[in-house]
Amino acid sequence: MYIADLHIHSRFSYATSRDCGLPQLDWWARRKGIGLVGTGDFTHPAWRAELRRQLAPAEEGVYVLKEEYRLPGPAAGESPRFAVTGEISSVYRQDEKTRRVHSLILLPSLEAAEALSARLEAVGNIRSDGRPILSLDCRRLLEMTLEVCPEAELIPAHIWTPHYSMFGAFTGFRTLEECFGDLAPHIRAVETGLSSDPPMNWRVPALDGLTLVSNSDAHSPAKLGREANILETERTYPALVRAIRTGEGFGGTIEFFPEEGKYHLDGHRNCGVCLTPAETAARGGVCPVCGKRLTVGVEHRVEELAARPEGFRPPSARPFERLIPLPEVIAASAGLSPAGKRTAALYETLLGALGPELYVLREAPIGDIAQAAGPLAAEGVRRLRQGQVALRPGFDGAYGTVTLLSPEEREALRP
Repeated sequence: MYIADLHIHSRFSYATSRDCGLPQLDWWARRKGIGLVGTGDFTHPAWRAELRRQLAPAEEGVYVLKEEYRLPGPAAGESPRFAVTGEISSVYRQDEKTRRVHSLILLPSLEAAEALSARLEAVGNIRSDGRPILSLDCRRLLEMTLEVCPEAELIPAHIWTPHYSMFGAFTGFRTLEECFGDLAPHIRAVETGLSSDPPMNWRVPALDGLTLVSNSDAHSPAKLGREANILETERTYPALVRAIRTGEGFGGTIEFFPEEGKYHLDGHRNCGVCLTPAETAARGGVCPVCGKRLTVGVEHRVEELAARPEGFRPPSARPFERLIPLPEVIAASAGLSPAGKRTAALYETLLGALGPELYVLREAPIGDIAQAAGPLAAEGVRRLRQGQVALRPGFDGAYGTVTLLSPEEREALRP
């Protein structure tokens, strides 16, 4: 069994950390406990050059960081493998509407990445952004990908994001067939995104028969694994793709609490307005402060396309678990800042004493956590595993917030 995070970005994508290089991604994947991580951004020529220079072939269709590029210092887990991946932003007109859809592409080799990048460069600029924006409709992108590499897998990315996704409220479609036409049967999976989880997606018949995958879409190495996939297969590209296509060996997903996602509810961030779908409908979709159109969130869009009640679970549903990154758990338990020095110190203590972050969150004995980092962190992890979490939902680009212990509860637990 291993954990895979397939949708990430390099430092060559806009709005990403300068630390998004292969040595840093390798180091953080080991600290997180991730066994397979996407390279991201395979279309960017400078990034592909780094991939060729710094990676060595490992098992079939996956790579490992060469020893000379390993970062020194403690890292908790074993060496991750890298699968060649990238994201394409398609912006085009269809049915008298501007469409903006992001697609995640998985490839079996760097040679395939070179060949597909050459085809895509004939369409538009792939050199200025690791996630290129191309005037290429989704059907044609899929067709071109399969022409170059039949073993490739295209997965619609974060399918509910309001502005840039297959089902997005502003620029998306209502069905897979509207988006991909006659090639829709070649889509075997969709990425649910941070603001939705499997139960929300189970309500939508258009997704029946598809594997629901989750990935971090990390723009910095420390964000790896905030969502991920659990694979019970060999760590090879063919086994990975088979699991995605058939569900064989796909063990489920690790999820954000969808309320933490930055597009969960409707609203206007600048106006401080956050509304449920019912409240938005009652106001005619208009912000009560500025009078402009509200940003419709994921929950609202799911309600529009859903044909099943909340709580519906299909027979073929895969298991999932909701987690919060360990620094946020520590901070929410102890009343600290997630980016503060005390939180960082406790985080390092836990990893040094117990192992990778995802092991600490999912499996480490609560008593061991208490011994390493104290009763507050231990109680926070216990409550997280039980789903005893208070959430203030995110909206219009603002992440939601999480509370695990009240100030009074913290005082009662302090030694």
